[in-house]
Amino acid sequence: MTEHELIGLATAADRDAFLAGLGKDGPVSRGRYLDGTPIWLVTGYAESVAALTDPRFSSDLAKQSKLDVAGAAGLPEDVAPYLMHTLGAYDPPDHTRLRRLVSRAFTPRRVEGLRPRIQEIVDELLDGFEGQVDLVERFAYPLPIQVICGLLGVPLRDRDIWRVWAADLTAPDLDRIAAGARGLVAYMARLIDDKRSHGADDLLSALVRVQEDDGDRLSDEELIAMSISILIAGHETTVGLISQSVRLLLTHPDLLSALRENLDAVPAAVEEFLRYTGPAEVAVMRYTLEPVELGGTTIPAGEAVQVVYAVANRDSRRFDGPDLLDLARADNPHLGFGHGIHYCLGAALARAETQIALRSLLHRFPGLALAVPADEIGWQPGMKRALTALPVRV
Repeated sequence: MTEHELIGLATAADRDAFLAGLGKDGPVSRGRYLDGTPIWLVTGYAESVAALTDPRFSSDLAKQSKLDVAGAAGLPEDVAPYLMHTLGAYDPPDHTRLRRLVSRAFTPRRVEGLRPRIQEIVDELLDGFEGQVDLVERFAYPLPIQVICGLLGVPLRDRDIWRVWAADLTAPDLDRIAAGARGLVAYMARLIDDKRSHGADDLLSALVRVQEDDGDRLSDEELIAMSISILIAGHETTVGLISQSVRLLLTHPDLLSALRENLDAVPAAVEEFLRYTGPAEVAVMRYTLEPVELGGTTIPAGEAVQVVYAVANRDSRRFDGPDLLDLARADNPHLGFGHGIHYCLGAALARAETQIALRSLLHRFPGLALAVPADEIGWQPGMKRALTALPVRV
């Protein structure tokens, strides 16, 4: 059995080819993380669902007798807690408590109420389009940034400051990850102090008030970590989803034409984009609390387990024609936003932003086309699927 090294995903020029190779040794196989740490890779769909829902697979590093919180991911002690104390790195009951504190900001009703504002931002961004533009820099990035900054209460003027730190968090380099984390922690700590003195009608101010109430409390580490994770997750996934969706449409002209003729089919198309090439390719690391049999393989207790969404979403045992981009696919329970209790909190918001973005682009720019050959469009290095740029003619 081959030991697949995930550093290959972080640096692969052809991500699809690398991912396809991960599943060749069966639904559960051996691998190594970025720093060479031995891990188990789960690439089968049924096995991934099982690992994401079975409480014997823990997301909480503090429960691991063989691992310490700071050292488990190869991170320095001063930043590890802030990267570990996120929703994705907790088990119930702590996960239940923390998710309850922030979930009301992302309810379907709240998201539906944001649609008019999202449309306004989309229209403002597209009004400036002329000739050739980079769709990532001019559209896919600023749209979710404006939405999440407004929702969370982060000054939009600071986006270029923390954007570099945020990018470092997904770099294939633990030193860069640590540097990015330090910058974000210091920035968010200052912003939280300001919210304590000058609260506003935003999610961050609400979390600060929760911390000061007598009921459910957030520690300082939890508050900073939660704010960072919402800020990062609230825009990165959507940047990738919008830009990759447009890339796929512009490289499949028959699908582009059909979707332009039937804009009501955009929501189903977005679900297929999430399955076919979703921006979140791997899940948060999990650890076995006891020996677990999965996919015919017994994983011992205390082992690191990495679910690979991108491969599970192409599992032929679950999806008919998994390598076919089918925008009318009816049976599509993809793992693009995860599964189980750690299902992406902002999934409804990402869907709304992407649906509005695609509808508006297709409606306003019937001549939209790539401005460079498709093979010149590259991926950013790292553990997420993100384009370096997407030059288009409008």
